[in-house]
Amino acid sequence: MLGRIRGMLIKEFIQVFRDKRTRFLLFGPPVIQMLVFGYAATLEIRHVPTAVLDFDNSQESRDLISRFTASRYFDVRARLNDRRQVGDLIDRGDVIIALQVNSGFAQDLRKGQTAHLQVIVDSSNSNTALIAVGYVNQIASRFSGDYQMERLLHASPMLVSQMPRLVLERRPWFNTDLDSQWFFVPGVIGNLILVVVVSLTAFAVVREREIGTLEQIMVTPIGRLEFILGKTVPFFLIGLLDTTLISLVGTLWFGVPFRGSIGVLTLGAILFILCMLGIGLFISTISMTQQQAMVSGFFFNMPAITFSGFGTPISSMPEVMQWLTYLDPLRYFLEVLRGVYLKGVGLEVLWPQMAAMGIFGAAMLAISVFRFRKSLD
Repeated sequence: MLGRIRGMLIKEFIQVFRDKRTRFLLFGPPVIQMLVFGYAATLEIRHVPTAVLDFDNSQESRDLISRFTASRYFDVRARLNDRRQVGDLIDRGDVIIALQVNSGFAQDLRKGQTAHLQVIVDSSNSNTALIAVGYVNQIASRFSGDYQMERLLHASPMLVSQMPRLVLERRPWFNTDLDSQWFFVPGVIGNLILVVVVSLTAFAVVREREIGTLEQIMVTPIGRLEFILGKTVPFFLIGLLDTTLISLVGTLWFGVPFRGSIGVLTLGAILFILCMLGIGLFISTISMTQQQAMVSGFFFNMPAITFSGFGTPISSMPEVMQWLTYLDPLRYFLEVLRGVYLKGVGLEVLWPQMAAMGIFGAAMLAISVFRFRKSLD
């Protein structure tokens, strides 16, 4: 039995690595995608295209506008004189936000009255709009506080020195600079491993069936279990190697700290890859052609990434969807990755996620093997 399995493994490795292009496709794209997604995936909104209409043209209004131009979050691209120009710029996508300061702005401030700053925002992308409006509120609130403090200093310096103040002191844990890249890079590792392992497993078996060699192999002394092991073990090892490569890129290139144990990360990667092998093998049992396998893989990959909490907080999903996320092994693997990378926690914290992946992987492999045997009968 061991000799036949060894023969299958040698055959698979020769088939995979004999072509230079295939060798590159196994390891090149994951590393390239890691670099691309590591830079592109971010929660931060910077250089928001902005237009300004200053109908007051006072020292106060210019001070307020200067705070937006000096901010890294806004890029003032147009200074307008006619409000009708705003609609055209937003329709063409040249700006996302327009700031309008009406005449009498400074006069209201000097009288101690409320002065209004009108914000016109393109809300077609609600996430960008919400974050940008939040930045506007921060800058406007800081301007208001500074202006009030300056007036008090001129009116009663002694009163200012006796006024109680509330100072917010932030102490972020695990990500002191609040760098969203540290959050996304471990998530990208999980997403890439999911796509690579599922695709390799599903396509390899379906390709044998499509070209007609599966039946030829089945009439040899090789048993069905030996065939399954011979088909999945190479992709298990390739998945581990890809995990190592893109993890090194995330750590060394992007500077994401690795605070945990390599052993815990390795265990989590092994369990997750077993889950993906089960999924890939299951797809191979329901697909007769590589096109069907590709569509079936896409049908699984996209919901798995969405439900994992990679880009959307699970707590923000509807309750029914939150329950569905417990069926997604990528959710548990991302918790393991971020826990090991950023928090440095071990099995005493991550054992529920490990157990969930172990149960899911064992169940999917059992179902897939049963389905595979049945499809051969």
